[in-house]
Amino acid sequence: MKKHVVLYKKLSAPLMERLQAYAEVTLIEDPKSAGGVARLRDALPQADGLLGASLKLDAQLLDLAPQLKAVSSVSVGVDNYDIDDLTRRGILLSNTPDVLTETTADTGFALIMATARRVVELATMVRNGEWTQNIGPAHFGTDVHGKTLGIVGMGRIGEAVAQRGHFGFGMPVLYHSHSPKPAVEARFNAQYRSLDALLQEADFVCLTVPLTAETEGLIGAEQFARMRPETIFINIARGKVVDEQAMIHALQTGQIRAAGLDVFESEPLQTDSPLLQLDNVVATPHMGSATHETREAMARCAVENMISALSGERPKDLVNKEAWKHA
Repeated sequence: MKKHVVLYKKLSAPLMERLQAYAEVTLIEDPKSAGGVARLRDALPQADGLLGASLKLDAQLLDLAPQLKAVSSVSVGVDNYDIDDLTRRGILLSNTPDVLTETTADTGFALIMATARRVVELATMVRNGEWTQNIGPAHFGTDVHGKTLGIVGMGRIGEAVAQRGHFGFGMPVLYHSHSPKPAVEARFNAQYRSLDALLQEADFVCLTVPLTAETEGLIGAEQFARMRPETIFINIARGKVVDEQAMIHALQTGQIRAAGLDVFESEPLQTDSPLLQLDNVVATPHMGSATHETREAMARCAVENMISALSGERPKDLVNKEAWKHA
């Protein structure tokens, strides 16, 4: 008898066909709406697997799925899941950590370029018919090449950002992580710094850390105070890594030059957010991995992880390895 997978993310026709070859599939297209939540709750008792993204799976939902064996998330971040609880229940959790690295790093560097050269602000000026003479110092940006790039969180995405900065723009690279990484230092001529030292030295501070209990609120008023007025702040990690009110204050008062933000404390960003009133902010809609090619690759990876789990094989991208030991 086929296993039953509850799918809460649309798949392309080839991937849906691939998944249906191994499992009966129930698709919940709008799992966050009232009707979608009701349909999800109705489907959970028969679920052997859950596949999707951007849905917080709390204990109440998991209690409705007594035969659940695997959760396959179409994401690299797993902050929507209580990993310890899943492990206690013997539920395998997998993610898609590799296929979005380069695309997300592209987004980070796009934000670096856009904020430094004031691309959005000046393009809006042109679009509004306000470009009536050659621009002067009041509209000048700042160079990127040769400036110091500080990366907080030197994982896969951090390394990909470092590669772009070091090889493409001749940027000295500083980084902060749990511990020094000799291979990274050798490849990019990078230098390890404490967080405080990095914030004081870097011209661009780019966050690429995962959201965990340790990193939530990592950058707040004290950290912004350590940055220089020339600093440009980039966040492609998670919104809750940053105290948003402290960041707004730093931007409003000139404590830092600008910010390029793809993530926010609350998403979608509220239309009355002060961030939307600041010319020195480039805000994008959590689009880090949002290309046709990468999103399809992420979904393909999630489908393969699910098929492995339901076939009794260890998923390639298993997050909670302890659960596999007791599977």
